Amino acid sequence: MFAVRGLAVSFSVFVIVYVALSLAVYCTWRRLWFYVQTHPVRRIADLLFAVRMFPLLSAAVITAAFTVPSFLLLEPRAINEPIGGVPLVLGICGALLGLFGLLNAAIALRKASRAISTWTDQAQPVESCVSVPVLRIARSLPAMTAAGIVRPKVLLSGAAEFVLTANELQTALNHEVAHVRRRDNLKKLALRFVAFPGMTGLETAWLEATEMAADDAAVSNVSEALDLAAALIKLSRLGPIEAPVDLTAALVHGASSMNARVARLIAWCDERRVPAQRYSSWYAVGAAVATVAVFAVTYSQLLIRVHTATEWLVR
Repeated sequence: MFAVRGLAVSFSVFVIVYVALSLAVYCTWRRLWFYVQTHPVRRIADLLFAVRMFPLLSAAVITAAFTVPSFLLLEPRAINEPIGGVPLVLGICGALLGLFGLLNAAIALRKASRAISTWTDQAQPVESCVSVPVLRIARSLPAMTAAGIVRPKVLLSGAAEFVLTANELQTALNHEVAHVRRRDNLKKLALRFVAFPGMTGLETAWLEATEMAADDAAVSNVSEALDLAAALIKLSRLGPIEAPVDLTAALVHGASSMNARVARLIAWCDERRVPAQRYSSWYAVGAAVATVAVFAVTYSQLLIRVHTATEWLVR
């Protein structure tokens, strides 16, 4: 009974924190996104992803660092205390939430694996100057996409290779390599695990920001920006623009986002070459050390208060 109560309390706290923070993110992310529009797009993409993952990480840390230890250290093992209906229901909801996330991620992974397997049937390696393997596929669509998580590769259709000039092809490949280096496909898998109603807008904004961040990483001057813009336009004419398969990073997808990217690349100017302001990592280290110190001093009192709160929840 002690173990069952512990699981019920832990899952209850997890689901309460996760849902509360998810609702807070849903209500505030647009204001945050509007506020950071002047920042570099790469930083915007990282921030949006961090905001999206914040509810899960916070709920996991609070449960593992406070709820579980407080229950194990302060809850009497000898008493046979019944489990109330509220923690039991919340515990079941928390368990189902985790199972749904795992199932959703597994389905996305299986769907992507099947699509990539179909695309790479009879694929041929292509010599290139990029650090990621490039495979020529027989299909015309997807024209170009970064696929895979553990062993990433770039898939290039023969039609795309034919219509692009050498410079356009190189900048397009650089764009896909940027996705690989930023591990965007792994991040997409993480988003499938934390699926929550109403988060489509935030995830779409993140996806658009990642594409623009990859555009920025692929070009360093006006000529390369124009080459990438030309590549986007040419590849969009090879077929209908469709949403990318989960866990792949297609170069061309979504008509509205592609139009914005082309306009942004055409408007490229030398000012973009000015490096963004960098902040020393020592600030983050100092903040982390200060946070750990504060929690170390107050940890025992925090455990007592958390246990009091969970006792109220159980009753």
